[in-house]
Amino acid sequence: MKRLINLTPASPWHLLLALLPFALLLVLYLLGSDARLEANPNDKLLPSFSQFGEALGRMALEPSKRSGEYLFWADTASSLARLGIGMSVAAVTGLLLGLFTGALPLVRAPLSPLLTVISLVPPLALLPILFIVFGLGELSKVVLIAVGITPFIARDIQRATQQIPFEQLVKAQTLGASTPQILIRVLLPQLLPKLIDAVRLSLGAGWLFLIAAEAIAATDGLGYRIFLVRRYLAMDVILPYVAWITLLAFAFDSLLAWTNRRLFPWYAQGGQS
Repeated sequence: MKRLINLTPASPWHLLLALLPFALLLVLYLLGSDARLEANPNDKLLPSFSQFGEALGRMALEPSKRSGEYLFWADTASSLARLGIGMSVAAVTGLLLGLFTGALPLVRAPLSPLLTVISLVPPLALLPILFIVFGLGELSKVVLIAVGITPFIARDIQRATQQIPFEQLVKAQTLGASTPQILIRVLLPQLLPKLIDAVRLSLGAGWLFLIAAEAIAATDGLGYRIFLVRRYLAMDVILPYVAWITLLAFAFDSLLAWTNRRLFPWYAQGGQS
């Protein structure tokens, strides 16, 4: 008799089981929406799919009467620009901090405790300070993402640096390599795929900081639009925006995973990605 812990679904069943929760959620939503709309056709809590379509068509396919922009795409472009810049700054800064603190004891001694303390500070608690220092423009939103993500990326890279076999450093020094050469030619190539993994793990937090900043001080963006229309109980706009954010996050995660496999096949073959 096989134990439950040893049972593995075959390939066709694996796909069906993966889709099953989504199908159940969809059915539950449709049943709940039909029941509420039947009792009250003006109910806004659970819009029908036709209402979603009308709202998306209005936001994505019709220019705004006030600005002339297609709001859905303008919001998406603004949010992606902020997220992309913030995550890029965090990735580069985190890589440098992690590399130096992991490889150089003289740098690790003063900076490692500081990174630990900063990582414990809730980034959203810093939001008012960032708005005071950097204003309500784009810079404060980008800085929030960078400040919130950098310590975690840096600590991941620091840990990965320290896990690289010390024998490699000894061999490089035996061959006459200087410290910069060891950092750039021995350590950095092994850390880049780990950096991509660290960015993937930080994407969820990056979206959180972005939406929070846009909700408080912005004139466009996905987070701004969600919090703007909430006062009208516009669930036909809010739910598609939330679904779109989820789809974008999934697409970026998949793109980073594909990039890691393509650029560093040795890392993927080792079961690391």
